[in-house]
This record gives sequence, structure tokens and C-alpha cells, in this order.
Amino acid sequence: MRRTDRLFDLIQILRDGRLHRASEMADKLEVSVRTIWRDMATLMASGLPVEGERGVGYILRAPITLPPMILTGSELEALRLGVRLVAEGADPGLARAARMLATKIASVTPAPPDDDEDDLFVFTGQEAKRASPHLPLIRRAIRQHERLTITYIDPEGRETHRDIRPLQLEFWGRVWTLAAWCEARQDFRAFRVDRIVALDETGETFPLEDGKRLEDYRARLAAENAP
Repeated sequence: MRRTDRLFDLIQILRDGRLHRASEMADKLEVSVRTIWRDMATLMASGLPVEGERGVGYILRAPITLPPMILTGSELEALRLGVRLVAEGADPGLARAARMLATKIASVTPAPPDDDEDDLFVFTGQEAKRASPHLPLIRRAIRQHERLTITYIDPEGRETHRDIRPLQLEFWGRVWTLAAWCEARQDFRAFRVDRIVALDETGETFPLEDGKRLEDYRARLAAENAP
């Protein structure tokens, strides 16, 4: 069982408001008592209203439920992206809470259409405002594997026109970048979205070819950053 799944199960056990001993929870989840001790320390450090100690037991002192809500597809995407933003933030406590919240959301909502959808949006202005009109179309093109044509202003101020295969959006706290396969350069490129002055759909999908996929781009970055 993944640790995130185990933490979620522990919260479900504690939601009855009763005192639960570590040995009891360890038996239910088929893990060691020491593992439960570590997991409970994580839950308590995250800010959840959990109290207790080794040898005594643990109890949830306040309810943490929300009323039922029905979300549209766009609302659910906004929720996932918002949680991702906090999870990538600098506050370690909020980041831990956001990761646990993401697990809860995943347990009660349909999976994204693409298993890697959440990985396509990595968060971190005026630059962001200039980029924002392009983001919906880019997100859709990433999901549908659709080629795009962009008019781009490079760092030297030159205007270029590129046909690209969009792969991943990244937010760096101030600017959005788009990782893509550039057909003209026959290589991966990262474009600042705020420097895209025109963006056109082509209506053409691209195949997932070896050497041109998102996983290939990530592998390239990992190799370049390896010590």
C-alpha cells in the first residue's frame, strides 16, 4: 500500500471520534506499529486535529468533513490545479496538507481522462496575465495530442513561427513555460507562454513517437541535471 493511501485510511479510521491504539490500526492496515507511529506523527504535523501518543492511542478531536458537493468538469480541474499549486508551494505544512487533500479528492472523484493529466500542470505578474489567454487552448492540445502553430518572440526580440507538439505546462512562480517538441528544430524546446503572441490550432494530432514524448523530455532533463 502506498503511504498516501495508508494516511487516508488512517483518517477514515479516526473519523469516528473514538480513541484508537496504534496496535489496533496496525492490525487493520497490516503494517507494523512503528509505521503507525510515524504516520500519526505525519498527520499531527500536517495540522489535522489529531491528538495522542505512543502507548495511549490517537483520537480525532474535531470533524474534518465537508458537505456533499457536485462539481462540473471545469470546477474539478480548477480544484485539482489549486491543490497542485499549494502542494508545490514553499510552505511545508500547507504542502503536506495539499498532498493529503489530493489523495482524498482522488478517492471520491473520477480519474482524469489522461492518467498523467495532473503531471502536465506543474505550478510555481504581468507575465502570468499575458500567458493566461493561451492556457486553455494549450491544455486542450496537450490532452488531445494536437499540433499547434505559434508566433513567438525570442529573448533577442526576433519573431519566429513554429509548429510544435505541446507536452507540458510549467508555472515558475512568475512565468509559465511550455515544453514542446519543435518540428523545425527536431528537438525539445521550452517556450515562455507570455512571449507567444499568436497561437493557432492545426486540427492535426501527432503520434506518440519514441524520442519525442513527454517521458523522453523528462529523461533528457534528468540526464542533463545529473551530477
